[in-house]
Amino acid sequence: MSPSVLYRIASVLLVLFGLGHQLGFRRVDRRWGVDSAIAALKATRFQVQGMTRTYWDFFSGFGFFVTVLLFFAAVLAYQLGGLPSEALRSLGLVRWAFALSFVAITLLTWRHFFIAPLVFSALVAVCLVLAAWSAR
Repeated sequence: MSPSVLYRIASVLLVLFGLGHQLGFRRVDRRWGVDSAIAALKATRFQVQGMTRTYWDFFSGFGFFVTVLLFFAAVLAYQLGGLPSEALRSLGLVRWAFALSFVAITLLTWRHFFIAPLVFSALVAVCLVLAAWSAR
């Protein structure tokens, strides 16, 4: 499969990953039995560099960061998929840094999260590694 097709597939997967992340990362299932912990995260306020925040604010803020970065990664993959092969070959560091970032994300997801993000991160990583390899 050509690098262009692999990058475009990765781009679609990243958009879906970003949408899923955004729609789900702050949902809490009552069956988990963590209502009191979530309530404490939302209720406990403290001062940080002159701002009043909660741990829920931190959790939400970092979650929004992740969504933005997933959408940026989708745009980057789409753009890489549209480059002529000689231009793509000249971006070896970018190709491999992008691919290895998603390999690391897959390992972190395997260690800390659950199956849905693991599947998305693994599929994206495979597409990006194959695209980086085949673009050489």
